[in-house]
Amino acid sequence: MTIVTPKFGMGASVLRVEDGAFITGTGRYTDDIAAASQLHGFVLRSPVAKASFEIGSLDDARAAPGVRLVLSGADVAHLGDLKSTVMQKQPDGTRAPTRDIPILCRDRVHYVGDAVAFVVADSRALAQDAAELIEVDYDGEDAAANTATALDDAAPLVWPELGTNRAFTYHLGDKAKTDSAFAKADHVTRVEFINNRLICNYMEPRSAIGEWRNDEDRFVLTTGSQGVHSMRTVLTGQVFGVSADKLRVITPDVGGGFGTKAFVYREHALVLEAAKRLGQPVKWASDRTEHFLTDAQGRDNVVTAEMAMDKNGRFLGLRVELISNLGAYVSQYGPAIAHIGASMSTGVYDIQALDVTILGAYTNTCPVDAYRGAGRPEAALLVEKLADACARDLGLSVDEIRRRNFIRPEQFPYRTQTGRLYDVGEFQAHMDLSMERAGWTSFPDRLVEAKTRGKIRGIGMATYIEACAFAGSEPARVELNADGTVSVFIGTQSNGQGHATAYAQFVSEKLNLDIASISVHQGDTDQLAKGGGTGGSRSIPLGGVSASRAGAALADKLKKIAADELEAAAADIELGNGEARIVGTDRAMTFADLHAAAKNPDDLKAMGEFVQDEATYPNGTHICEVEIDPETGTTEVIAYTIVDDFGATVNPILLAGQVHGGVVQGIGQALQEEAVYSEDGQLLTASFMDYTMPRADSVPSFHFETRNVPSTTNAMGMKGAGEAGTIGATPAALNAVTDALYRAYGITHIEMPATPLRIWAAIEAARQQ
Repeated sequence: MTIVTPKFGMGASVLRVEDGAFITGTGRYTDDIAAASQLHGFVLRSPVAKASFEIGSLDDARAAPGVRLVLSGADVAHLGDLKSTVMQKQPDGTRAPTRDIPILCRDRVHYVGDAVAFVVADSRALAQDAAELIEVDYDGEDAAANTATALDDAAPLVWPELGTNRAFTYHLGDKAKTDSAFAKADHVTRVEFINNRLICNYMEPRSAIGEWRNDEDRFVLTTGSQGVHSMRTVLTGQVFGVSADKLRVITPDVGGGFGTKAFVYREHALVLEAAKRLGQPVKWASDRTEHFLTDAQGRDNVVTAEMAMDKNGRFLGLRVELISNLGAYVSQYGPAIAHIGASMSTGVYDIQALDVTILGAYTNTCPVDAYRGAGRPEAALLVEKLADACARDLGLSVDEIRRRNFIRPEQFPYRTQTGRLYDVGEFQAHMDLSMERAGWTSFPDRLVEAKTRGKIRGIGMATYIEACAFAGSEPARVELNADGTVSVFIGTQSNGQGHATAYAQFVSEKLNLDIASISVHQGDTDQLAKGGGTGGSRSIPLGGVSASRAGAALADKLKKIAADELEAAAADIELGNGEARIVGTDRAMTFADLHAAAKNPDDLKAMGEFVQDEATYPNGTHICEVEIDPETGTTEVIAYTIVDDFGATVNPILLAGQVHGGVVQGIGQALQEEAVYSEDGQLLTASFMDYTMPRADSVPSFHFETRNVPSTTNAMGMKGAGEAGTIGATPAALNAVTDALYRAYGITHIEMPATPLRIWAAIEAARQQ
């Protein structure tokens, strides 16, 4: 019998094995789960952004039909606050104090949506009705809601005891060296802009089910997440003050995460506390309005940047001042996001002097934290917008100024001014290829044709680099089951990326086993001792290598079992078709037979763990072409071209899906999405009626290809791809719009999102001048 090699290994275009359940509606999300005797929770939230408050009697709410429990801040005073542990060092070596998130507010609220009380009843509707019976006396105060003015002397103080709204000051680079570069510069280009605040609208709103199991003497939390182990650590260590074995966290299917589901929220603690008090499971499910108001939001920076250049347009030094809005509290990873972004400030360019100052700002708004890319999209937007501005100032083309300043292949490995170590890169090569694919040289013809229809046209590029798959590991365990199938256990968490397919591909390749016989298990702290979760595009570059190594180790063990049973040398055993066979003979054992023959259960299990010492650095060039109707300001994305360097491709279909999704989110930020607060801290864009989301008709079909240079940092040459689309798309789209406006009207700047109203107003102002 001939061994047939399944076409499921690394590099194969395998269709997603998980999609059958999703397409047929049999996916299992947290809100699909109904525990026996389950109760329902509702959070009473503040309608004002800043106030002291007093709660009147809770008797009416507690006596309302179906109500089982009402909790106020005083009732949960024994629970610890949610704290951030990632505050970076300031220039003086200190770490600024944090302002932590109480499980329920005690006597003050700090943003619209702040949690005031928790009501548990037989149904959500009854809980909500009872919440309306709670009288809360708010003594409202002036709020600080604008990032640009939050640090002004006259701004209302979010935390008066601090005496300032400044949360921290960070600095990266060498100020003296940068001052020297600017002093000898022939030209300095300056840009000022706002990196607009975004709301992470994943498809599945958050929900959570808390249980207390007396027979196990522990809590069980079921919730959508990006990793169960970190949630367990925060809840047991910070909130409940118990050992990790006192909480099991389970995550079923997850409908999108994008960073925002990585965090522990108040509701996770509230359902657990309520469940223990009541002896029944308690479910809380967010509606979309709650999501808009309270789930951590993204971006929101005010930026000033200057580039010093010599007479030939060579970049000599970069100076950046950035205000980073934290919101009302310090969220879990919030203080690190701007710092991570700033570490990538110089992008793909050989800039030998850097001076970055980051000022964290408190405002009476929803907390801000990691959102797809977590600082790296902000960095790419800054340097790529500035590169275009430099080209305009010097009369160079945008591709030429990039060619003059790219880090050259012979300079790698390259240490940036923030200490990042780029291992490999061929930036000009993928820029040139992207330009060729986009028809860059024939753009003038398309520009002329658009004018005949009364339209203006622009083309923009962004050549980006990002840091991901940060130093660390993600161990994987592989086991042979009694029926001959194989299970993979790993501590990352799929939020739609296709992990069940990708991890199975790595193991399939080592066991020569059909992918249909391999199942992937994530999202249960009982099944794996540790896990780093999903974020920073780390799952496949780290977890994939570990899964591959675990698969190889299990293959060796199975060959040894077969060799002992078939009385052959292990080197003469080959695996395939779910069998172990002596090469060149018909003597074989099925995988089920191997399971039965194993003398030791450990012979049926294998661990793999790849430890990476440095981040990987995906990069690429995105080119966006737009057409604008000057009479309405409406922008249409006509064409979009992507050439990325991801080092190595695991599955082209999965990869394209990741890139396409990221690009749409990036275009959404550039052209459509913006969270807007009023002066008194009311969220004005609190629903899909007011917050614009990209739709299918917002984008064209993409041209996407890779030009990979294998990473020397990663054991399999991979660099990571989950966030890259978002990082390249926003500057490419914004640069395209700016190019169109500059060619037609001399307009050099427009804020994001470049909405029809903003564009129309800019054109009208230019016409009047």
